[in-house]
Amino acid sequence: MTKFSAGRRPLPTSPFKARAEAPRKHFAVGDRVTHDRYGLGRVIGVEGDGEGAVLVDFGSLRARITHPYTAMFKL
Repeated sequence: MTKFSAGRRPLPTSPFKARAEAPRKHFAVGDRVTHDRYGLGRVIGVEGDGEGAVLVDFGSLRARITHPYTAMFKL
């Protein structure tokens, strides 16, 4: 039986070698969004090319959400 060492490199053709990168989130003015902390809202401003910060109106609160948007999802 062969022991595998922790430092062993995967084969170049192995589908398990690389982590899948999550798709980038892009928001536009007028998009409806949901946030884990603030709830439902609408995008009212976008800084940069969509990779910067997003200004969202959540009704009683306006929040500037910065990249990465881990807690915010487009509806």
